[in-house]
Amino acid sequence: MNRRLFLTTLSLSPLFANDIIYNSKDIYLSYQEYTTLSSLNSRFKRLRRYIGYANFNIVSFNTALYYARNYSKIGTFTKDELSLVDKLFSENPNRYGFYGAKTCTDINNKISTKDVVKVPYTGHYIFKGKAVEDYAKLKEDIGNTLVLTSGVRNVVKQLSLYCNKLSHNGGNITKASIQIAPPAHSYHTISDFDVGRRGWGYKNFTDAFASTLEFKKMTKLSYISMRYNKNNSDGVRFEPWHVEVI
Repeated sequence: MNRRLFLTTLSLSPLFANDIIYNSKDIYLSYQEYTTLSSLNSRFKRLRRYIGYANFNIVSFNTALYYARNYSKIGTFTKDELSLVDKLFSENPNRYGFYGAKTCTDINNKISTKDVVKVPYTGHYIFKGKAVEDYAKLKEDIGNTLVLTSGVRNVVKQLSLYCNKLSHNGGNITKASIQIAPPAHSYHTISDFDVGRRGWGYKNFTDAFASTLEFKKMTKLSYISMRYNKNNSDGVRFEPWHVEVI
């Protein structure tokens, strides 16, 4: 359904709109939730600007609430925003077509800087241990054309990305859940990371990455795997850039 038509239908006839959503294959946010989504997205952006891109990747939700309460440039999260956050984190996404495992049970999950390594010139962190070892091997085996495009993502960062997908899809939760894991179900919170080809920008997050020499070299390595192959059982789109730490 066209986004503008969807919102217009909701504003003119809520009862009729609810019938459309119920009979539709895809599931949408309610009109109120979609309105709240806009303010929540803006608040996340202000928080990211205030604490910095790298810190935004690992900040806990409780710490985000603290910054929001105490710094007027961010502003306190509203009751409706917190309600939407709870919905997006807590709901079972199976009804949206996402069947991946739950990787995080605590919305206030903490990631210590002692457990991660900051990768220079990327703004991203990688977990110590197997993850950082795999990334170092990848750089050695493939070369400097391979770059880290996303590493550790705590709940706040995953919420922000998920909200952006929801906004881009006009509040369509079904489509958003295919394009990115819901906040409590991201392996970026516990292990995985994304890589790309230097200089490719957003194309690194498309199927086009599978055509690169970097990806072809990756498929020959035994110490890593691809988390989301084509037609994977989790219900997520094909993500050739997403490295599963095994």
